Amino acid sequence: MTGLGKSRWLERILSEFPSDLSRLWIAADPDVVLLDEQILSVLKERGFEVLPFDDSVAFRAEYEAHYREAWDRDEGGASKALVLHLRAANTDALPWDYLRSARIVGLSLANLFPTLSYSVVRQVGAEYHEALFEAQARHATQSLGEAATKEFILTHIFRISPHLLSRPEDFWHGLLRLHYGSASLPLTLAEHIAQILGDKPAFNHLPVAELFSSKAATLRLVQDAWYRYLERHGLKGNRIGEPPSPDYLPTTELPFDHPDIRVIVDSMFLDGTLHPLAVQGLPTGIADWAKVGIVQDPAAMHDLVRDGIKTLVDTLPTEDSSHRDWSAFARRFGEILARFHALGTTHAASLTGKIAELQAFSDQQLLGWAKKHYAALPSLPVARAPVMVHHIPRFLSMRSQAGNAKVAVVVMDGLAIDQWVLIREWLAAHAPKLAFDEGTCFAWLPTLTSVSRQALFSGLTPRGFPDSVETTSQEPALWTRFWQDQGLRSNEVFYRKGIKRAEQLDELDAALVSPQHKAVGIVVDMVDEIVHGAVLGKRGVANQITTWCESGFVARLFDLLLAKGYQVYLTADHGNVEAVGIGRPNQGVMAETRGERVRVYRSDTLLAESAATCTGSITLDIAGLPANFMPLFAGGRTAFVPQGEQLVVHGGISVEEMIVPFVQVSHS
Repeated sequence: MTGLGKSRWLERILSEFPSDLSRLWIAADPDVVLLDEQILSVLKERGFEVLPFDDSVAFRAEYEAHYREAWDRDEGGASKALVLHLRAANTDALPWDYLRSARIVGLSLANLFPTLSYSVVRQVGAEYHEALFEAQARHATQSLGEAATKEFILTHIFRISPHLLSRPEDFWHGLLRLHYGSASLPLTLAEHIAQILGDKPAFNHLPVAELFSSKAATLRLVQDAWYRYLERHGLKGNRIGEPPSPDYLPTTELPFDHPDIRVIVDSMFLDGTLHPLAVQGLPTGIADWAKVGIVQDPAAMHDLVRDGIKTLVDTLPTEDSSHRDWSAFARRFGEILARFHALGTTHAASLTGKIAELQAFSDQQLLGWAKKHYAALPSLPVARAPVMVHHIPRFLSMRSQAGNAKVAVVVMDGLAIDQWVLIREWLAAHAPKLAFDEGTCFAWLPTLTSVSRQALFSGLTPRGFPDSVETTSQEPALWTRFWQDQGLRSNEVFYRKGIKRAEQLDELDAALVSPQHKAVGIVVDMVDEIVHGAVLGKRGVANQITTWCESGFVARLFDLLLAKGYQVYLTADHGNVEAVGIGRPNQGVMAETRGERVRVYRSDTLLAESAATCTGSITLDIAGLPANFMPLFAGGRTAFVPQGEQLVVHGGISVEEMIVPFVQVSHS
């Protein structure tokens, strides 16, 4: 990994784990310092495997089967060394045989940031630890209290000085720059800014803390202000893809004409963060820069998509980017792809080649990234947001316990981010009371329903359900078992699949009439049905999804769940891509799973033989899969189907298949 040797933060953490000192390690890590993507990646390169100690029985089974028995035979085991990761400072509750044979390392933000306030630092995301450690070394010459630590972090990490936000243009520039960089402030820092600005008349009508801590809230406000800005210039039209902002901000105005503001707003329209206004006619006098936020005819949307593609190419993450960078890219890509599919055939034709180049380049970069970093994702912290789909149950459990709330997850089987954008835009126009806090998470590889959706409902890596990894029949039991482990009774857990039509919602409503249901999981499989029957590519899929939305199913489903008091989340088990056939491997029954984008083998020999005969195929060692579940992926945007056949499929390694929406749905 380029440049890692120069990071003081990484050197400080990794210095605790010298090679060849022990086989079993215990990391007492109450602040989850170790579960950082870069740290886990380097540890893996050095032969260390990190296994969370969330379930003592599961850990014991994994440790005995894949490590201790092999080490006792003086064999290598699954890795050279194993780190038991304990989310606590005290190790006394661990089994005696672990404590006797392991080397114990204590990690704490209080020790790593001795000059800063621990109560503040622990609320800052792990992605900022490295930069904060460097800033502490350079600038924190004495111990700082709570308020001073907040100022220090705002200044050196987020480049915001709240005392200098005296003018509206300074305030909005700082806020938009923050969110355009895909960052939001921890609530404690946002509240600090709100306290400082509280007595300034220019801002005392604004929910300052909410705006700095929530990108979704800021974008709703900016979007609404943009429409009013255009109205003042004589433009009225239809909103594309965004509901009105909350009622308490009906008159907020932004200084869009200020150079520092408009350059960020311009970029937000280009990459799909903000949505343009569709208008009829364009009056004279409108500034050229503002035209990026206006769609007056199909040619204008064509130009917006063209420029958006260029922006994505210029900002494409690399093999050394973080998973957060790839998630942000996938969301912007989904926005542009949805716009592309909405173009008429003639206008889309001239951009097809550019879209294909972007897809090929991004998939190539993502594959390189996955080879280095995908193995670290299952171990990353869940508290702020799920990183992978199997984190979702634990995230929901934490939300439920924090507010004694009922939770519901709607899993739209096979829904890619660009298709979620279509659904969101339809809902924005026809169900404006619904609001969305949008994020993403990673599907399991291979991106098959039996692998990724089972992981989603079980809260386990696929290695945790080896006997059912090729079927979804165990999903209800796995979902119930997870919630029973969290303290719920079986009659408080609800699971239903095969929901896809409006006429089914009355029955679902009746089934959920009992107030005892506290954890609800619903599989909506209409998108998957559309995808598997697609004959006109993803453009045809997009049209069918829009038609499905017009039945009222999606809006009614969300309203039904919200009316019953659930915290509602939407996600998917995987996405989908257009692919072209390269021929079926002639192997009879040698492959256990014979998907269009992936084939799975039960032995190294069969996998190697198949890889040698399938030109361009990809093998990837995926930690977390059952040991005898070995995937062979079709390369690029190809599929193991008859030569030249075109279809919409899933199972492989691409941005559209691997990174799926994770959205909280609420009433604004």
